[in-house]
Amino acid sequence: MNDIFLKACRGERVPHTPVWIMRQAGRYLKQYQQVRKTVDFLTLCKTPELAAKVTIQPIDALGVDAAILFSDILIPVEAMGLGLKFSEKIGPQFSNPVRDSAGLKKLRIPDPENDLGFVMETIRILRRELAGRVPLIGFAGAPFTTSTYMIEGGTSKNFLNTKRMMFQNPKLYAAIMDKITQALTEYLKGQIAAGAQALQLFDSWGGALSPADFKIYALPYVKEIIKNLRKWQIQEKKQPVPIIYFVGECAGVLEDIKDSGADVAGIDWRISIDAAIKRLGSKISVQGNLDPCALFLPKEKIQERVKDVLTKAKGARGHIFNLGHGILPETPVESAVAVVEAVHKYSGGK
Repeated sequence: MNDIFLKACRGERVPHTPVWIMRQAGRYLKQYQQVRKTVDFLTLCKTPELAAKVTIQPIDALGVDAAILFSDILIPVEAMGLGLKFSEKIGPQFSNPVRDSAGLKKLRIPDPENDLGFVMETIRILRRELAGRVPLIGFAGAPFTTSTYMIEGGTSKNFLNTKRMMFQNPKLYAAIMDKITQALTEYLKGQIAAGAQALQLFDSWGGALSPADFKIYALPYVKEIIKNLRKWQIQEKKQPVPIIYFVGECAGVLEDIKDSGADVAGIDWRISIDAAIKRLGSKISVQGNLDPCALFLPKEKIQERVKDVLTKAKGARGHIFNLGHGILPETPVESAVAVVEAVHKYSGGK
C-alpha cells in the first residue's frame, strides 16, 4: 500500500512529502460536476456508490497521496434530529436550531450503522475500490464548529447566538457540547470500524474564538473525542489511526492544538509554516499550508510557492502538504495538478 501519508502523520521517514487537498472532491473538477448534474448535494452524500465515485475522482485526476471521504460535517447533525437543507446561494440551513433546553432534549446520539449506515458503506466501498492505492481519511466537524451551525441555524459572520449562549447560559452550552461530543465520538468510531485509516477534525470556525475562549469552549471537547477514540481503539485491539486537527485561523491557539492529543496539526495560510512549527515543537506533525488563492498564479509561480512551503516545513516532525483551507470551485484543475507535481518533484526524503 502507498502509506507515505500515514508515515508522515506519525513522523516517520518518507521518500517524498505526501500531498492531498482539502475539498479535493469538488466543483473545480468536471467529473464531479457531471455527477452533481444528476443529484443534489445531500443525495450525493447519502448514495454510497456515488459518494465513493467522487471520492476517487481526484486520486485519478491529481495523483494525490490520500483520499478523503466525500461527505459533509453536518451529516451526523441531521441524524441528531435537526432538519437540514442545502442552498447553493445560502449554504446549509437548519429549520430548528438548538437554543434552549427543549431543543437540547430533542437531540439524540445517532447509531453509526443504523442511522448513518450510508457513510459506513461508502467507506467500505472505498477501501475495496482503492485497494491500497492511497489511504482513506475519514472526518467530522470538531464540536465547536459543529455547534455553531446547530445554534445559529446555518453559517454566520459573528456567531452571535453561539457566543451569547457561551457567556450568558454556559450550562446549556456545555450540555449541548457534551451531546455533540458523544455523537461525534460514536460517528468516528463507526468510521474507523468501517475502514477509515486516518481521521481529520475540522474546526473551521475555531479561529473565531479568542485564545482564552478557545481553551475553555472548544479545546476540552476535542481532547475528549481524541482521548475516547484512543481508549476505544486499545479496548477493541485496533491499530491506532492518525488524527489531524485542523483549526481555521489557528495562529492564536497553536499551543492549545499541540495539547489536543492529535498526531497532526492542520495549519492555515495566515501564518508561516516555519513559525507554526517552532511553536508546536517536535512531537506533532504538520499539514498545510498554501493559500488556496495561490492556485490562480501562473504555473511557475505556483511552483515557487510550493517550494517555499516545503523549505519552511523541513524542521517539522512530519509534513503533509495541503492548502490552508478547501480548494475553491473556480480553481483551474491544471493548477491543482501543478501543486501535486511540484510537491512530488521538489520534496526530498525525510
